[in-house]
Amino acid sequence: MSKLVDAIGQACPIPVIMTKKEIDKGEDQIITKVDNKIAVENIKKLAATTGFEVEVREDGGLYTVALSKECKECKAMLEGLEEQKPEPKSDYVVFIGKEYIGDGDQELGKNLMRMFLYTLTESADLPTHILFMNGGVKLAVLDEQAVDHLKTLKEKGVEIIVCGTCLNFYKIAEELKVGQISNMYEILDKMQKAGKVISF
Repeated sequence: MSKLVDAIGQACPIPVIMTKKEIDKGEDQIITKVDNKIAVENIKKLAATTGFEVEVREDGGLYTVALSKECKECKAMLEGLEEQKPEPKSDYVVFIGKEYIGDGDQELGKNLMRMFLYTLTESADLPTHILFMNGGVKLAVLDEQAVDHLKTLKEKGVEIIVCGTCLNFYKIAEELKVGQISNMYEILDKMQKAGKVISF
């Protein structure tokens, strides 16, 4: 019997994450329903990397994406992936200096930042630290969705470090909901010692 994943109304990457969770549980026949073409394409990419065949049907703007492991070629691909040794985890930190990702519409950028943090909670390769400065500190105080994702990351062992000078500047130090208040010296030290810094 096929496992049904109802991701209608969900923006990427959530449909992909929902589908991957079922793959990780060992499901070999999955039907994911979505309402946007971007999600379809991203699920197809997921399928290609996990040994699934894909069939897509569209009806009035709603897409049904069927994933299956029926063919021998797909099973061979999957066995090949299982034999590969996993890459060592990266030693990296994430530096966030603003509430949003990219240039352009800031509301879109804020949603992208929330999606980034959520996707990070689902990643097997987590940063050692997330460092917040300037407007980025507001994510650990004022944005409830971001706070929830950061709490999840903290539970998974990621250290959340927030600039005290920045919190004081915005007059929100007393409202900090997650992470530890720190200073420029420690933030710079974490960046210098990291193998890689991802910056927003």
